Amino acid sequence: MIPGIGGQKSKLFGGVRSRDPRIWLVQGIIAIAVLAIVSRIFFLMIIQHDFYVQLANGSHELFERLIPKRGAVYAQDTRNKELYPLAMNRDVFLLYANTQEITNDNMAETVAETLAEVFSYDDEKKLAIYYQLNKRTDPYEPLEKHIEEGVKKHLEAKELPGIHFVRQSVRFYPEQSLAAQTIGFLGKDSEGEHIGRYGVEGYWNAELAGTSGFVEGLRGARGGLILSGGKKFEPATDGVDIYTTIDRTLQFKACSILEEARKEYEATSASLVIMDPKSGAIYAMCSTPEFNPNTYGHVEEVRVYNNTTIFTPYEPGSIFKPITMAAAINEGRLTPASIYHDRGVVDDVCETKIRNADQKIYKDQTMTGVLENSVNTGMVYVSQQLGKDAFKRYIHDFGFAAKTGIGLDSEVSGVVSSLDKNKGDKIDCYAATASFGQGITTTPLQMVNAFSVIANGGVLMKPFVVERIEHSDGRVERTKPKEIRRVLSQSTASLVSAMLVSVIDSGHATGAGVNGYYIGGKTGTAQIAGRGGYTAETNHSFVGFGPVDDPKFAMIVKFEKPQRRFSASTAAPTFGKVARFIMNYYAIPPAR
Repeated sequence: MIPGIGGQKSKLFGGVRSRDPRIWLVQGIIAIAVLAIVSRIFFLMIIQHDFYVQLANGSHELFERLIPKRGAVYAQDTRNKELYPLAMNRDVFLLYANTQEITNDNMAETVAETLAEVFSYDDEKKLAIYYQLNKRTDPYEPLEKHIEEGVKKHLEAKELPGIHFVRQSVRFYPEQSLAAQTIGFLGKDSEGEHIGRYGVEGYWNAELAGTSGFVEGLRGARGGLILSGGKKFEPATDGVDIYTTIDRTLQFKACSILEEARKEYEATSASLVIMDPKSGAIYAMCSTPEFNPNTYGHVEEVRVYNNTTIFTPYEPGSIFKPITMAAAINEGRLTPASIYHDRGVVDDVCETKIRNADQKIYKDQTMTGVLENSVNTGMVYVSQQLGKDAFKRYIHDFGFAAKTGIGLDSEVSGVVSSLDKNKGDKIDCYAATASFGQGITTTPLQMVNAFSVIANGGVLMKPFVVERIEHSDGRVERTKPKEIRRVLSQSTASLVSAMLVSVIDSGHATGAGVNGYYIGGKTGTAQIAGRGGYTAETNHSFVGFGPVDDPKFAMIVKFEKPQRRFSASTAAPTFGKVARFIMNYYAIPPAR
């Protein structure tokens, strides 16, 4: 052995056994990479297996939502049943530009000039359109919405480069403001989905909207649906068509008269309801000021959307007196000829003395005279003869303090809870003032429905505004008149009807009469409650029906805060004008 050589060999081979640290580093990196790949494969194949299956399916499967057609809403001519659409769908077009097809400034200028001419753009708007057309990279640049088909055809004939159209369906109200609060409008919810608001559109939204469907299948190479691939198909169910009881002509004429009077009397708002007292069908329902549901966003106050005939409760005042009187006569406590001696004040029921309007004293009065002269103190006497328990029962029997269930959005019930504050049958202050319509609230619809009880012989009917519903499969649902309960005897209803004729003939409401006909009704001028008591502002109402011998209509007219003193000079003559039109419209022969 050569000295030193073994030691050198041992050193060299020892270096191989211990290895270079760089080799360990490379091996470690490879091991970590392999572990990462294995972990990733495990995560994708095991942990997120379902997700990637769905992702893969997404490239092969197609899911489309099928949108149903919203149903229409109709008014009618109640004489011949001719129909008129109040809410319907209409096709319009969205105009857009594919700016990739507009290849130079001259083309853009030509298109902008043509659109400016068609849509009457000013210079600023025309310049903005020109800049939109010059984007040159956008295949979809919307320019105009709700284009009519005639305008679309006119533009198509010009063969403008880059100009295209997309057909859209929009809600359209062909009669504009006619019955706007009764019909409502189609708006949007917080998520941008279309939804009915107010009136028929709101209350019957689900039925009008229908039910969405869907189609699910396999995509072809070009993205189309392969129906033979199985999967699922659920057709959309179109919405129902709703046929209302609203008479188009009566609605237009009555609301026109009402709005003209509202402006003349400078009232804040006005309400009117015409109904068939025998069936409960609503022929007209006015709430003014009106709005155009085609442009519902262009209103100064959202309160204009509210149907005041069902949404705005108020203290009715003296129009409530016939209700109290009818209850007492029906219970046999009084007759139309019963005498009341009026001394102008009732000072033993409330802390504040109850007096008649203008502090008048009427001395001896029959019950008919109490209604003719609208004697507050006389009505307290009537309620005392009736008793509080019976009085409360009749108030509920006439339908007050409960929604009528008419089938319109936003109906309220009114409040008579003050009558429950004291126990016992003795007439307290709350019941005494309620006898002449103070301290309780009601809606115009409830009041005209209560008067219909008197008009039709004593039966409370359920008001309705939807005559029938037609489903997309051909099924038809018809509304049948519904008797809620008998409230008065036929005899009582006849007696009170005659008393109400005398109120118009001999009382303060001669302006509500119609020559040649027996019309019954009552005025009401009610102070509006405010903080700390009643204000000087008033609501004026008149409720009546006719002809009394065979009533064809019951009607209420109400003005909020008119700038005249008494309803005899506002609501009564307005009622008379509409009543005269009704007699002529239905060709009702005179009876006197």
